[in-house]
Amino acid sequence: MEKLNILTSTCVPLNVASVDTDQIIPARFLKTTVRKGFGENLFRDWRYDAAGTPLPDFVLNNKRYGGQVLAAGTNFGCGSSREHAAWAIADYGFRVVISSLFADIFKGNALNNGILPIEASEAFIAALFAEIEKNPATTVTVDLPQQTVTINSIGKSEHFDLNTYKKSCFLNGYDDIGYLLSIKEKIEAYEKNCSARR
Repeated sequence: MEKLNILTSTCVPLNVASVDTDQIIPARFLKTTVRKGFGENLFRDWRYDAAGTPLPDFVLNNKRYGGQVLAAGTNFGCGSSREHAAWAIADYGFRVVISSLFADIFKGNALNNGILPIEASEAFIAALFAEIEKNPATTVTVDLPQQTVTINSIGKSEHFDLNTYKKSCFLNGYDDIGYLLSIKEKIEAYEKNCSARR
């Protein structure tokens, strides 16, 4: 997993509530267990018409918007528990999703796949959408060590919650297996100590 420390990026605004995982990655594309290649079908039915022509009104097709941060409406990632939704978001190039509320299973899948889901207040999200609408070059800074997210154009900042274990994984670029390998010597010492006590 790629490390994440401090990230400053423009945002792609998806101001839609209750975006479910079938909208994020439609079921017909879930034909592989390899994590690569899902990004091209992220929001497929919103990005393209039936003939495969890009729909110009959708944000991912709008050249004014880009960056590693997806600004989303409330209740993002609801619906089925498919991990492929997180794979698609990561494969497209997003590192962070900001919303006022995430579905619990999606949030867990995102954390396990290198996507940082930041829950911010509705007031913060509204201010972010307003700033992006005024200027698509608006940036946010995600400071993971301090656990803050800031709208740089207006200096509005909020703290976000993240458990210590997942914070360590993001800072060091560990997935769950990578984390265990990082403490391999401690695990072996513990096992040796337990064996000696028997």
